Amino acid sequence: MATPKRELFKAVEVCEVAEVQPYVLRSWEAEFPQLGQAPSNGGPRVYRRQDLEMVLRIKSLVFGEGLTLAGARRRLEESDDSSERPTVLVEEVLGERARERVRAVRDGLQGILQMLSTEHTQPELVLAAPAASAKRGGKGARRPSA
Repeated sequence: MATPKRELFKAVEVCEVAEVQPYVLRSWEAEFPQLGQAPSNGGPRVYRRQDLEMVLRIKSLVFGEGLTLAGARRRLEESDDSSERPTVLVEEVLGERARERVRAVRDGLQGILQMLSTEHTQPELVLAAPAASAKRGGKGARRPSA
């Protein structure tokens, strides 16, 4: 099911999107206390978009990779720690001349686009009947193949 485009969700909606039973979501709330927010007026718990994304990630770790809830929690904590690492520059990944290569590819693609978009100066090829000299029918004459 596609994720609705809003910021707050009810538990039922989270269960529908994640395709898990409510008791599963409740057990995950016990292991991951940051999931959901209980309103101050004692109403039902509501979930933010980031909570929904976390539920989907937990589901992937538990059902897809076979981790326990404790293992999933450790993996999520590790991924949070890794998000604090410095970002890598494009030049470091692609090499020093990355910008030159990207520019050359872009220029080549623009050239192809220009060739395709301009009107052709050559006349179009048209299928026509063979010339009268080929229809003479002598021994040396060639007949067009069908």
